Amino acid sequence: MSSQAKSDLQEIRESVEIELAQFIGDQARYLENISLELNPVSTALSSFLLDSGKRLRPLFAYAGLICAGGSMTTAITKAIASLELLQACALIHDDLMDGSDTRRGKPSIHRHFESIHVQDELEGFAPAYGLASAVLLGDLALVWSNQLLNTSGISTEDLHRVLPIFDEMRVELMAGQFLDIHEQTQKSTDLARSMKIARYKSGKYTIERPLHMGATLSAKSSPELLNALSEYGLPLGEAFQFRDDLLGVFGDPSITGKPSGDDLREGKRTALIAMTDARCTEAMREESRKYFGKKDLDEKGVAILQEIIASTGAKAELENLIDELTNSAMDAVTNPLFSQNAQATLSELATIATKRSL
Repeated sequence: MSSQAKSDLQEIRESVEIELAQFIGDQARYLENISLELNPVSTALSSFLLDSGKRLRPLFAYAGLICAGGSMTTAITKAIASLELLQACALIHDDLMDGSDTRRGKPSIHRHFESIHVQDELEGFAPAYGLASAVLLGDLALVWSNQLLNTSGISTEDLHRVLPIFDEMRVELMAGQFLDIHEQTQKSTDLARSMKIARYKSGKYTIERPLHMGATLSAKSSPELLNALSEYGLPLGEAFQFRDDLLGVFGDPSITGKPSGDDLREGKRTALIAMTDARCTEAMREESRKYFGKKDLDEKGVAILQEIIASTGAKAELENLIDELTNSAMDAVTNPLFSQNAQATLSELATIATKRSL
């Protein structure tokens, strides 16, 4: 991999961090002027956004920009940083819908505000306070994403070109999120359904649409270029989500920031679970029903489910699918529409997105 590509990506990551910190600081002061009681809101969102994060979505937007022959400016940095605020909205709401206790090794937003309610001995029902707070903070992050894009300083022409992609990306994300919660209500698993959820809930808004957004911020973009970016971004986005599915079951808590087997505890019907279900014996299926989706699932139960999943071959099959999708994306990198520098950046990002350790 190109050391220059790594260096460039790190520089973009640091620039995005600076712009996010400035924007959130400005918004915190605005909220403080409304009421000092909003300080926990700005503090929680600041911590959620700035204490960690790979900034993958802005990095893919940067890759799209250079694929289109564009160059970075402060205004463009602010515009692509808005993707991190959209990501914050998605994660806060996702944790709430899944009932997740942690995110990145810290309490999830709804649990954080639930704890504030208990510690401050407030009136009412602590879980309801946490739930309502998470809904509103997720909504605020969504509003902020639009606000940062609109005030980024990009030209009116650039804004008009990028807004349809930005809007479509948000619609696709919400559609994927609904399909995800709806899947949990179904009486059977289905691999095709799970793969569609992976594409819309995560893959498209993590990789394909940020690539499109970045490319569109260059006046040199074209429909042919956007199609070429989709040929790279769609399979890579699915590989990214399938890696997340594996991490949700087999991941090391010190790396994932979530308890071991958290997706099993939440009863997430991912592609991995659909593959497992299709290969289970009836005895395995009966055994898994005792544990899967149980909120009090302990380490022993996690280990039993992990063994069932691995023994069916589903884990190995999903690993193979991740490799196939990644190889498809890497084949698309060689498109002559992409410069040598752009190809090196796309290759480096593919590694970052799919080679996360279990």
